Amino acid sequence: MDRKTGMQTMAMSPVNSALRRIGVIAGTLPVLALSACGGDDGPARRAPEVTVSQPVVRPVRPFVDFTGTTRAIESVEIRARIGGVLREQRFQPSEIVDENQVLFVIEPEQYQAARDEAAALLNSAIADSALKESNLERVQIAIETNAVSKQDLDRAQAERDAAVASVLGARARLSRAQLDFDYTRVRTPITGQVGRRLVDPGNLVGYGEQTLLTTVNRIQPIHVFFNAPEWVVLAMLRAMEEAQVAEAVEGGSRTVQGQKKGVVEVLVGTAADADSFPIEGYVDFVGNTVDPSTGTIEIRAEFDNEDLDLFPGLFVRVRVLGVEARDEVLVSERAIGTDLGGKYVYRVGEDNVVERVYVTVGQPQPDGTIVVEEGIGVDDTYISNGLLRARPGLPVTPLTEEEMAQRQAAMAQQAGAAGQEGAEPAEADSGEEE
Repeated sequence: MDRKTGMQTMAMSPVNSALRRIGVIAGTLPVLALSACGGDDGPARRAPEVTVSQPVVRPVRPFVDFTGTTRAIESVEIRARIGGVLREQRFQPSEIVDENQVLFVIEPEQYQAARDEAAALLNSAIADSALKESNLERVQIAIETNAVSKQDLDRAQAERDAAVASVLGARARLSRAQLDFDYTRVRTPITGQVGRRLVDPGNLVGYGEQTLLTTVNRIQPIHVFFNAPEWVVLAMLRAMEEAQVAEAVEGGSRTVQGQKKGVVEVLVGTAADADSFPIEGYVDFVGNTVDPSTGTIEIRAEFDNEDLDLFPGLFVRVRVLGVEARDEVLVSERAIGTDLGGKYVYRVGEDNVVERVYVTVGQPQPDGTIVVEEGIGVDDTYISNGLLRARPGLPVTPLTEEEMAQRQAAMAQQAGAAGQEGAEPAEADSGEEE
């Protein structure tokens, strides 16, 4: 070997030595990785913890939701029926007024004077009629002795009849004058909630038009109107017939009568009730015509409204309940997942292996559960919380809700204790610095 070749060999030897060391290290990495991931001597990976539950079976009443509006069961416009100056207001806005209660007073003086005048005219007519009656009696006696002629008798009878007619006319004028005088006290014909006054006292009302003064709405009970599709109405009527509800046809519409008229229950919720339906009522009217443009029928429900929670013109959420409750399988609504195949539930099978089970769901319930019509049974165990930690075909560690709560409480207690231990040295150091 010449000198040049020997020098190259010496120069390459450190490089070769380094490469050989790198190769040895690279060869050992897969072995270490395999031993860490699941070798016989390494720790086994714990399956993720999830919360599991079992389906429950309980009676569930089907329901359908709509949007409706409230209307007063009776509504009256209070108007001035005679002319005059508005003198008084005898109510407070929005209060409940009783039937025949005086709400306003229109100046009564001129109408009182007219009534008194009519009464005087009536008394005069009565006196004149009595005089004419006496004259007739005298003429009738005289005609028997031929002291007067037949013409005198006819005249006396005519005068008596005219006097009687004058009495009737005077009595009618008095009744009209009394009615006008009564109209000076404006009363409400119904019991209900009164609105605000629309005309202030001191203004002239009733001349040229019957001036609108205020309105009164009867809202105890109150009605809610909504439109339902044909299939809902047909099912409702069929349920009424099956329940042997007494029905009658009035004015071309179906009206539920009798004590069983509340067989179709209705719940209502307002904007202040979030997602709840706290107000209970029943259907009392079903229309007789389907709207051809929408395919719906008008339905009316009645509510007692004892607490005055409803007033006319509100938009409300309406829930119509089915007549009979049926036993249904229910699972937690948060356990339902969705993919291209549809709705599914993660069921925990043998050896705690997760299975994806496609289900047919029904109506969600107010308590956070949902009806499962097909796909899962009452004896199955499903994952109710922790779906993101579960994978079909892989095992999980199932815990009940109580066990999961206890475990989380224990972990929180351990974390708190660890935090306190970590804070003690810092306090000691700060003491030494002082």
